[in-house]
Amino acid sequence: MSTRYILTAFGRDRVGIVADVTQIMYELGCNLEDSEMTRLSDEFAVIFLFSAPQGDIDDKLSSACRRLELDKGVAAFFRPAGSPKPEEKTGILSTLHVEGVDQCGIIYKVSRYLADNKVNIIKVQSKQNYSPQSGTAIYSVDLEVELPSHMSLSELKKGLQHVADALHVDIQTG
Repeated sequence: MSTRYILTAFGRDRVGIVADVTQIMYELGCNLEDSEMTRLSDEFAVIFLFSAPQGDIDDKLSSACRRLELDKGVAAFFRPAGSPKPEEKTGILSTLHVEGVDQCGIIYKVSRYLADNKVNIIKVQSKQNYSPQSGTAIYSVDLEVELPSHMSLSELKKGLQHVADALHVDIQTG
């Protein structure tokens, strides 16, 4: 039987950062189950879901994370994760695309509307780009969401239109 963990780590983007973080798991006999990794500006961030053999792994992981920060400049944190459970699909899966002039609160206001309406956010990716014509900062967000069983896609679109109008952004559902 093994124990599952979530590990997050981040540091200045450089060649070898993924190898440095995954070396910890390899040396401790852990199995990487799922991951998300990305570069944000000049930083690199990882999130790993992994399983570790039973035993006194917490102390070894703590020590390895401290060593990673001291030796490689990568901050890493972990905690136990729950046991895998069969995925229960209770509602419609959908994607949202939000785009407009960059401003404070876009993700907050969209995610607040979704939370208040029991829509589960599965994944979020956002990016700031600049308009080639004017140089204006344009913010775009892509979300994967799961609607509750009682909500239709048309209800979601209607509710999000109020959010889009308030923010002066475009929100498309798919």
